[in-house]
Amino acid sequence: MNKRLAIVEDDPDVRAILQRSLSADGYGITALADGEHLEELLTNDPVDLVIMDVGLPGIDGLSLMRRIRQTHDVGIIIVSGRCDLTDRVVGLELGADDYVTKPFETREILARVRSVLRRNSRGNAAALPTVQSRRHTLCFDGFELDLLSRTLTNSEGKQILLTSGEYKLIEVFVKHANRVLSRDQLLDLIYDSDAPAFDRSIDVRIGRVRKKLDDDPRNPRLIKTVRNDGYIFVGKVTAAGG
Repeated sequence: MNKRLAIVEDDPDVRAILQRSLSADGYGITALADGEHLEELLTNDPVDLVIMDVGLPGIDGLSLMRRIRQTHDVGIIIVSGRCDLTDRVVGLELGADDYVTKPFETREILARVRSVLRRNSRGNAAALPTVQSRRHTLCFDGFELDLLSRTLTNSEGKQILLTSGEYKLIEVFVKHANRVLSRDQLLDLIYDSDAPAFDRSIDVRIGRVRKKLDDDPRNPRLIKTVRNDGYIFVGKVTAAGG
């Protein structure tokens, strides 16, 4: 089945370019001029990836993305005229999987879309029965990471909503506990051959993961920064059910 994409862009020319090029590549497209109905779309007629501008009328793209990330695990690519490093970091920190600046080449958009869809497909394995999956569960600091269903639950049994990138980062850390990992090593382990060019995205994702794990960045108990070297996961990891 072809992947389905939503384009949220108020500029009709840019929206038409994106819709035309992505449709020609075989994707099903829903194009919106603003973000007012995006959440309704994701709930009633889900898509695999959202491409959105930041400067939207009504609710802006960053606020919209923040709301989406609370309830939906969908790929998000920001396409924006804001090219400052701070804007890129903020976009990634709020949950974007990638950030493309305008003007852009359609070939670049197609490559970024394929990359994000590949990464997300690796992170969306179906859950297997609980009895079987518990044999593949890693526990740390009251959390349980299920390697089959690719889910994280806290000490109260509540599932923590993770993007595919956040899950993969946690999985890499718990499988390499008490070992210093550089940014380049983390990129290789998380993204395989689809590593983004913006290597500081690792810092952004670690900030998001720390929030999900209630790990105070000023005094982290789980993911510690090793100056000039990278990061180390210091939580005690045990296997549940063998």
